[in-house]
Amino acid sequence: MKSDTWAPHVTVAAIVERDGRFLVIEEHTPAGLRINQPAGHLEAGETLVRAVIRETFEETAHRFEPEALVGAYMTHFQRPDGDVTYLRFTFCGKSAGEEAGRALDDGIVRAMWLTADELRASVERHRTPIVLTCLEDYLSGRRVPLDFIHTHSVAPALRA
Repeated sequence: MKSDTWAPHVTVAAIVERDGRFLVIEEHTPAGLRINQPAGHLEAGETLVRAVIRETFEETAHRFEPEALVGAYMTHFQRPDGDVTYLRFTFCGKSAGEEAGRALDDGIVRAMWLTADELRASVERHRTPIVLTCLEDYLSGRRVPLDFIHTHSVAPALRA
């Protein structure tokens, strides 16, 4: 049975800078090999902060320590099988170390460190235009404290 309920796909992404370079991934997509920030979907029962920590670790083997929210970004895509909307929360922070030899998520070819200029020069290889938008927002100094984000659990008896 098809549902008429519309819901955006909620995703998280991490901007990790070290020595003027940014941690990105190279991944297989339906459009070919693409560059993206470590990113992925929010899972049921997860907070946004826990999701970005998990996704960054799964895709890069780096332990991510979020420091701030850079922004929230919404994108609509038209696809043959139906339109889709993504709501992306991008965080910035630092790597607390890498687990060497750890297998990366399926579809991830490698994690790599690129400069802002290298990312600007490879825009045609970005997974979406949001990759560069988030980077430029980060470089411009956009930061929202993590305590801006609130997660509320609802008691089972109160759920609709």
